[in-house]
Amino acid sequence: MSQFLKTTQIAIHGAKTLPRRYYVEPVIFAEELERIFARRWLCVGREAEIAQPGDYFLQQLGPESIIVLRDRGGALRAYYNVCRHRGTRLCEEPRGRFSETIQCPYHAWTYSLDGRLLGAPSSAEIEGFVKTDYPLHRVPIESWEGFLFISLSENPEPFSRAFEQLIGRFARFNLPTLAAARTIEYDVRANWKLLFQNYSECYHCGPVHPPLAKLTPPTSGENDLTEGPFTGGFMVINEGHESLTMSGRSCGLMVGELPDEDLRRVYYYALFPNMLLSLHPDYVMFHTLWPVAPDRTRIVCSWLFHPNTLGNPSCNPDDGIEFWDMTNRQDWHICEQSQLGVQSRAYQPGPYSKRESLSVQFDREVLKALGHSFAHPR
Repeated sequence: MSQFLKTTQIAIHGAKTLPRRYYVEPVIFAEELERIFARRWLCVGREAEIAQPGDYFLQQLGPESIIVLRDRGGALRAYYNVCRHRGTRLCEEPRGRFSETIQCPYHAWTYSLDGRLLGAPSSAEIEGFVKTDYPLHRVPIESWEGFLFISLSENPEPFSRAFEQLIGRFARFNLPTLAAARTIEYDVRANWKLLFQNYSECYHCGPVHPPLAKLTPPTSGENDLTEGPFTGGFMVINEGHESLTMSGRSCGLMVGELPDEDLRRVYYYALFPNMLLSLHPDYVMFHTLWPVAPDRTRIVCSWLFHPNTLGNPSCNPDDGIEFWDMTNRQDWHICEQSQLGVQSRAYQPGPYSKRESLSVQFDREVLKALGHSFAHPR
């Protein structure tokens, strides 16, 4: 959703939007799942979702189901939701708590929460069978600022290196300590890239979001991350308003000890390939994007507040949540209209304006990951 004055840092050089096939062809969609979503670090939610030993949730990505849990010793774990016997899904419920073990519902192979195979009925009859040869398939997992990230790559880029430019960048917002007030899931009939591109510019804010434009001028602020997989910056809150809410007033306690300049700003960052992070003085909103089909994306949006905001009668978190739920739905609708348009045989790539420079950078990151030429994407 962000758009800022200093957008000429990214050279546009006559860049145009992506060709039609990038939004409609199953072959390219499958390539994106394999070369982008199966190789990069993906945000799957918050540590607070698995606060206690045994807590778990499932994350679906394409055909893959991943179990994300906290083991008995408190360590974060992630595994493919696949039994080592016949491959049966181990879990069906989207979230819950394991007592002590994970047991396959088919033939009762049983695993510890640290992934070891503990029991396999009649396995003594299998020649050469050794339990230690059949642990659950692990998935790398990391935590950053209270958010959980996984990678389906067998050898992912070390998280500390991949996120180096973000480490400590948002410390003043106290992200690990914030509490979720609400989460909304959206099923959007649009390609995931259209949604990322939409978030990365406010060229559309005047016609699509009049209430938002009233609170923050669409051409205000500046970018501070303009290259690589992470992009964004801030927009300025108009005088007479305190935050992005239905009322224009703050809806919660300040999330941290913010400098005066941050009290007049909202920061927007797109973390390639699936996280959108929006930081307000009084709350933080984040989206995770999950491609389902070339023309369909599941989006999970959560609102985080200072813990003392929740249950405080002087605070009204719904004031901010309702504002962004409205704005989200405006975005999803216009992106669905874009999807319908780019599916037409009449669609041809159009020129990007300088106010869409972060969308250009996003396209470049996609093409780089796919190994396609930016000048002549195949």
